[in-house]
Amino acid sequence: MAKTYGFGVVGAGMIGHFHADAIKQLANGKLVAVCDSVPEAARAFAEKWGCAAVTRLDDLLERDDIDLITVGTPSGTHAEIAIAAAQAGKHCIAEKPLDVTLERIDEAIAAHDKAGTVLGGVFNSRFMQTARLFRAAVDQGRFGKLTFGFAYGPWWRDQEYYDKGGWRGTIALDGGGALMNQGIHTIDLLQWLMGPVKRVTAFCRTLAHERIEVEDTGAATLEFENGALGTIACTTSMWPGHFRTVEVSGTDGTVAMADQKFFFWQFRTETNADNDIRKQYMEFPAVAIGASNPSAGMTADNHRDNFSEFLNALETGRRPMIDGHEARKAVQIILAVYESARQGGKPVDLA
Repeated sequence: MAKTYGFGVVGAGMIGHFHADAIKQLANGKLVAVCDSVPEAARAFAEKWGCAAVTRLDDLLERDDIDLITVGTPSGTHAEIAIAAAQAGKHCIAEKPLDVTLERIDEAIAAHDKAGTVLGGVFNSRFMQTARLFRAAVDQGRFGKLTFGFAYGPWWRDQEYYDKGGWRGTIALDGGGALMNQGIHTIDLLQWLMGPVKRVTAFCRTLAHERIEVEDTGAATLEFENGALGTIACTTSMWPGHFRTVEVSGTDGTVAMADQKFFFWQFRTETNADNDIRKQYMEFPAVAIGASNPSAGMTADNHRDNFSEFLNALETGRRPMIDGHEARKAVQIILAVYESARQGGKPVDLA
């Protein structure tokens, strides 16, 4: 009989509730406790989801009935919590971004390697059925030689989003703006499909908001290691906010994915499944997930599948699909974009 894993959720905010919902759907997962420094938030969360509540991370990590924790706190705190989990012998799944600097991410990866525990990240968009079909087409070589990739996140956030968020829009805790916070899922999908990025040239601006330290508009050109080119454009400045698009093209095909639908699914050599895919998934998206509101259109289903894959990796002794190294990749691209923008659009190579 498979083990049932006890979960502790760190952070009782919006994303923590999605974590709880996802855990409740796992056949081999049990939500044990939540930790939040705000007692009222922890108590309300515990009452809603039927778990214990604590306000100190140490109290959560000392529990023998918790095998792993999920982290849904401000971005700049993720590595610190992940390292504490490793030192307590707990596995950890941290929300995107894994942290806001590569140095802290590497420290968290090293801590789990030393402890023999597993560090994972949340890139739940990879678990959308359209994303899985997209990746399968790449793996099958259906695009021929990859030539161009496009990641587009034309989102909107009003001023109140930043003013009420406290940590939002700060360098220390948000790490960046439209790219690091909102666009990172789209950027991760692009690099997951197209392969490693070699060089970026970028510009970032704050055009539609006040009192924030980060960009609300960013654009970059990319050179991939495979020789293909690409672009990134992610914002929180484009009212009213629309669905994100990831497009991949090659000498034998083009696919454009808009959230959980396709705009294009075209290949030089057709298969029997292509018409069925177009009939099921090719339509104008009815809901733009997160485009103008962080939780709009979201369900816990993809988080559930993200967590389930992580538990399966623990059960079988393999690396999870999104381990610390994999979760690091999108952050590295974004930080290179920021560096290029700081240098006035000078090309920046990724190590």
